[in-house]
Amino acid sequence: MVGTAPDMRVRSASAPPPGRAVNEDLVFRFGPLVGVLDGATVPEGFDTGCVHGPQWYVRHLAARLGLAEAARPAATLVSNLAAAILAVRADHGGQCDLDHPGTPSSTVCLLRDGGDQVDYLVLCDSPLVLDTGGRVDVVVDDRLASSVTDLRETADLLPDSTDWATRFRRAVTAQRERMNRTHGYWVAAADPDAAYHAVVGTVPRHGPAALRRAVLLSDGASAVVEEFGLLDWSSLLDVVAAEGPDGLIDRVRAAERDHPDRRRRHKAADDASAVYCEFARPDDRGA
Repeated sequence: MVGTAPDMRVRSASAPPPGRAVNEDLVFRFGPLVGVLDGATVPEGFDTGCVHGPQWYVRHLAARLGLAEAARPAATLVSNLAAAILAVRADHGGQCDLDHPGTPSSTVCLLRDGGDQVDYLVLCDSPLVLDTGGRVDVVVDDRLASSVTDLRETADLLPDSTDWATRFRRAVTAQRERMNRTHGYWVAAADPDAAYHAVVGTVPRHGPAALRRAVLLSDGASAVVEEFGLLDWSSLLDVVAAEGPDGLIDRVRAAERDHPDRRRRHKAADDASAVYCEFARPDDRGA
């Protein structure tokens, strides 16, 4: 996807892992709003209480976010996300148990160009990298990671004779019980209240601290920093600027192939998505 909003150039890429046709990530742009969604994969053998899967969920959530933005462009990202989650809840059509702990869910990473400022929202583990006036910062929601760390410590207390499958099943069950709970982690699912627990902020479009570049990532793409340690956030921005989002995903695939020992998850490979935004400075507009 390549598109433009006023003074904002957008490039993106999203791909499932090699050998799998279904991509549970989704990237989108609706005018000044861009986003990355990462649907939660359902582990084999687990029920969800729903006839729909993560791919259905991210497609509907993206569409509902676009409609909310069109209807209420002045509303906060939190408010529009809450409205979108509520609308997707209705899209299920009454045929699903939306209180089931395995109900379809997704991370959310949003960026919206407001002309004088840029708003952002991060919910769960899809990070946002910002270059403001030459300073690179990353916006993360690390509550899922904290929950997973706690669960690993609990799993270590199980008898050594406990097989891997039993450990994994217990961990997934416990993680589901922490979803959208005060002392757990928050994600877009069936409860619109989750939107109000997102990490949000605003950065200027003008002045010495103006936003120059941004990258929205799914955790499959950010793994090149967070798991494989092959780049830092600043060099990730530079790679995406030079090679494009596709180039970043190519590096992720090479890392998955060449460094499988660095994976902290049960997946050997994951969906990977990146949206790159460049913001024109006043002296660029007449060029």
